[in-house]
Amino acid sequence: MAAPAGQKPAEITAPGQSAIRAQRQVLVELSQQKILRAAYSERQLQEVLVDFWFNHFNVFAGKGQTRVYLTEYERDAIRPHVLGRFRDLLQATAESPAMLFYLDNWQSAAPAGTAMTPGRVQPTRPFRRGFRRPGEPDRPATMADLPPSAQRRARGLNENYARELMELHTLGVEGGYSQKDVQEVARAFTGWTIASLRQGGSFTFEPRMHDNGEKTVLGHRIDPGGGKTDGERVLDILAGHPSTARHLATKLARRFVADEPPAGLVDRAAKRFLETEGDIREVLRTILKSPEFFAPDAYRAKIKNPFEFVVSAVRATRVEAVNATALARSLRDLGMPLYGCQPPTGYGDSAEDWVNTGALLNRMNFALALTGGRLRGIRASISTPGRTSTPETLTALVLAGDVSPSTAAAVSRASGAAQTMALILGSPDFQKR
Repeated sequence: MAAPAGQKPAEITAPGQSAIRAQRQVLVELSQQKILRAAYSERQLQEVLVDFWFNHFNVFAGKGQTRVYLTEYERDAIRPHVLGRFRDLLQATAESPAMLFYLDNWQSAAPAGTAMTPGRVQPTRPFRRGFRRPGEPDRPATMADLPPSAQRRARGLNENYARELMELHTLGVEGGYSQKDVQEVARAFTGWTIASLRQGGSFTFEPRMHDNGEKTVLGHRIDPGGGKTDGERVLDILAGHPSTARHLATKLARRFVADEPPAGLVDRAAKRFLETEGDIREVLRTILKSPEFFAPDAYRAKIKNPFEFVVSAVRATRVEAVNATALARSLRDLGMPLYGCQPPTGYGDSAEDWVNTGALLNRMNFALALTGGRLRGIRASISTPGRTSTPETLTALVLAGDVSPSTAAAVSRASGAAQTMALILGSPDFQKR
């Protein structure tokens, strides 16, 4: 972890302007791929779940090095696990440099004077300068024995990740944990940090930053001396907890059914979560095959957030997005910049989060720009294959013919296919999903 002689430690060296520009370009390209995948992929459920779980485990691109780690985070921590077991997804996010940096756990270390883990380093990454070589005697387990760069970043116990892990990622606000549990979980995750912070970054466990004492989390005793397995034991406890099952079942039912999901559906989904040890696919099967999902009350009961609105507009108009930068900028203007949600709560998933007069006006302006060919990189051609683009055929194409009288009246007065389509996209009917 120590830098070569004469060189500043990597973790405190500010990136140059060229590096900052490169990082911004990566963020632009990452935003484009997210929109294009959502609009054109044949695996629509998977893309919906990638968006859902990223938002559930939200990280903010605007916080320092987090933007550098975003590509790896979405590609390797989120995407492979969206239809797998929640426990695997939970560990993948816990070990991601993006999450470690965003919630400051990479700096969390046992306070001075606390019993720390002596002995050899856990084999989570190759040997690097400043760590104990095989065959060397154990070093005294004190903070003073850490390399200088590690001492600079090890600033004592940090509870940020522990709190959000329980409040947002697993148990929920009413999940039954205490401030003492937060402290114990934070102790369990000391030493979970980032190697080569500014050279790409990768997860590593540093034993000499770890609080090696006994811990008690939600009534479960964690024996001393566990090292990295202390954190893994916490993840086991949280992933299998009934409060986690209910919290996740509620969020998934809210996403797919209604802002206020039916209690019976939440109960069945939570039960299935526990029965299958957190199999996300089975929980979704319970929700998507339920009577509540197909009930009339659930039809168009949800308001699209800006991302869903933009993506569905692209799909409905069948435009060709040669470059999706303009779409990403439109999302920023609509109040939902991709990877730009600062609080760990993520973006809201209820109508009250997105419905107001200004927001609806902005959506109409986007619709006019999209259908009028005024978005750079977007090739617009409003037509219905094999048919004349009349108001009737366009509403049938976009809204399956299920149009409210007010929308039908407004569309009938439009002049031309582009304006007709813009009015459809801006209508209250199209805002629902």
